[in-house]
Amino acid sequence: MTATLLRRYPLLTIVLAQLFGTSLWFSVNGVGLSLSRDLGVSEADLGRLTLTVQAGFIAGTLFIATTGLADRFRASRIFAASCLAGALTNAVFVLAAAHPPHALLLRFATGLCLAGIYPLGMKLVIGWTPRYTGAALAWLVGMLTLGTALPHLLRGSTLGLPWEWSLLGASILAVLGGIGIFVLGDGTHLPSSSGKTRVLDGLAALREPRFRAVAGGYFGHCWELYAFWTLTPFLVAREVARLGAAEAWVPWLSFTVIALGFLGCVGGGQLSRRLGSLWVARRALAASGLICLVYPLVGWLPPGLLLILLVLWGLSVIADSPQFSALAAASAPRERVGSTLAVMNAVGFALTIPSIYLTTALWEWQGGWVLWWLLPGPILGLMALQPLHRQDPLASGDA
Repeated sequence: MTATLLRRYPLLTIVLAQLFGTSLWFSVNGVGLSLSRDLGVSEADLGRLTLTVQAGFIAGTLFIATTGLADRFRASRIFAASCLAGALTNAVFVLAAAHPPHALLLRFATGLCLAGIYPLGMKLVIGWTPRYTGAALAWLVGMLTLGTALPHLLRGSTLGLPWEWSLLGASILAVLGGIGIFVLGDGTHLPSSSGKTRVLDGLAALREPRFRAVAGGYFGHCWELYAFWTLTPFLVAREVARLGAAEAWVPWLSFTVIALGFLGCVGGGQLSRRLGSLWVARRALAASGLICLVYPLVGWLPPGLLLILLVLWGLSVIADSPQFSALAAASAPRERVGSTLAVMNAVGFALTIPSIYLTTALWEWQGGWVLWWLLPGPILGLMALQPLHRQDPLASGDA
């Protein structure tokens, strides 16, 4: 009965599981202020913990692509196992937070587990809802955005309680997400793999000019996105201090800035059905790049206006992501979609490491001006996409 109900609404099941599973990603960032106060964790330390998760995710996606797991085994089983393992490593972090080597190792392991959640979630969406892929993936990436913001909400709702409660709450949610996908199973709209998929097969799509252009746009998007999400609590805390408001507002406002990206994803997904994924991706990337350029220049504005500008940035910075995934899925060989997306994710997330490192390491020195280190991402991404503007198959909609 439960399986029948979940399969009646597969997209809802997948996106909720994605929301719960990806709450592990920034779970430590959500309690960053508490870790700073209780354990002396600095902004640079928090940046290193975030970088370690990204490194684990990259290693995990490369492992999936190298072994062909994404195309040889059932995506639902990999997703469920990854949720359970990620929940465990996240929970154990509570015991290791005061011991940097162990804390970093556990965050790396969490990143490994996330490699079985995010890319496999995309494959599940493609398998269950092959029509209007851009709109369906918009819901998936929207839930990734909410999952990223969720630790801030968990922390805001548990203020006055030990910070460990927020981390354990994220682990419980991940377990629930894994159970839901295990019961749902795989869709029927992807062909079986030959079982010989390797990382070179995932890279083979880069020989295609259309896929290479899409990947270039995605890589520029990645350079900006995760560094912005990492910096959000810092930027919000700066404006809250200028307002003279209580520190308790920081997690709530950080959640709002990041979580509203969900509306950007879903709204962009709806637009993609009418105007095409490429149209949405280019304009969202241009909008976030413009805000990235302007924000440091207007740091003298009242804090309320800068918080509004952060909200607009949060809306636009993620709206292009599902459309890049839809365009990539449309361009990749159908029998190697899983490995192709895994490799594209691995390269894109590798680019998040220098951007996160630069901005967190230089934050204390440069303040809001560190945001200009993110500008090359949108600029180069838009340049990479330019050749696609005249190519109708990708420009006109979701193939």
